[in-house]
Amino acid sequence: MRKQGRQGGFTIIELMIVVTVIGVLAAIVLPTFRLDTARAKVSEAVLAFAPCKNAVTEVYMSGGDPPGGGNWGCEVASGASQYVDSISTSAEGIISISLRGFNDLRIDTFTITMAPLMASGTYPTSTGDEVRSWRCGATADGTDLDPKYLPSSCRGY
Repeated sequence: MRKQGRQGGFTIIELMIVVTVIGVLAAIVLPTFRLDTARAKVSEAVLAFAPCKNAVTEVYMSGGDPPGGGNWGCEVASGASQYVDSISTSAEGIISISLRGFNDLRIDTFTITMAPLMASGTYPTSTGDEVRSWRCGATADGTDLDPKYLPSSCRGY
């Protein structure tokens, strides 16, 4: 025998619990999502190091004299890519990339650097110095972007 007049559905308490659970999950996930999105965009900008990195390594490996700041042949004054405003170099071959175009003030107008290092961990400075590794994103080299926005391969070590 069926009961008359009873309707199915959710109570207001059940709906409130579901909305609360969704709100808590959103509060946890959204900041992480925004950070990952910013880091992915910065990763794209880090790809702009490649041409200069090759040029600097080639000069030191071939035994040539360092040409001086801004003369490595890979510098770009403006519009290097969607997220890179300019690329510049120092006398030692430290590459600096100025960021732009993110529409995010946490990242726009900051600088990321990549520095060549000899086996001793110092900058090469003269003919015959051998580049053994590269350090990316170190504040000592001029990076002023918060490390949490840098990809894991570019966090100053």
